[in-house]
Amino acid sequence: MRSVYTLLLKEYGTLNWWPAETPFEVMLGAILTQNTAWSNVEKAINNLKNKNLLDAEKLSNTDNSIIAEQIKPSGYYNIKTTRIKNFLHWYQQSGGYQKLLNLPTLDLRKQLLSVNGIGFETADDIMLYAFERRIFVIDAYYRRIFKRLGFIAGDEKYEVLRLQAETDFDGSVQEFNEYHALLVEHAKRHCKVKPLCEGCCLKEKCRYE
Repeated sequence: MRSVYTLLLKEYGTLNWWPAETPFEVMLGAILTQNTAWSNVEKAINNLKNKNLLDAEKLSNTDNSIIAEQIKPSGYYNIKTTRIKNFLHWYQQSGGYQKLLNLPTLDLRKQLLSVNGIGFETADDIMLYAFERRIFVIDAYYRRIFKRLGFIAGDEKYEVLRLQAETDFDGSVQEFNEYHALLVEHAKRHCKVKPLCEGCCLKEKCRYE
């Protein structure tokens, strides 16, 4: 995995992901990005910013219909509004960011996963990018790229792949952060559902036919 990381980093450089001004914005973005493109999330986040709603207390006290209207660009806006409210209830009951920051990694992750609407990928986005924990995010791009490279079958359970990645890649939190961003970028540019293999920096390693 280190060699793949090195090639991707050489190709794309440092991407400085996640694009957000605060950890709370990262957390909202992680929920909003479920089943949609990031460009749609940006529109939803900007709507919330314009309404001065990127604040846990203000958002908690805002009517669901108003939140749904603001996040409409992200799709599934009624479902996501409910998930945001579920998350906010847990977040505030737990004492907010500074209190949660003090929790051990496994305890924090377990609590996140207990929130209705927060699955493995969303929880790990939050763990890595908002709380800076050494958690490897497994998404569809990871499965696609590493299946084509011959590292995985592609249909393994999430936790199997996460633990394997965290064992095989001896990186820091910052490198985990960068690796995930690089995989997303590579999947968008080359390793699409129908791949564009010409000019791919991983072509020599790839087993895709």
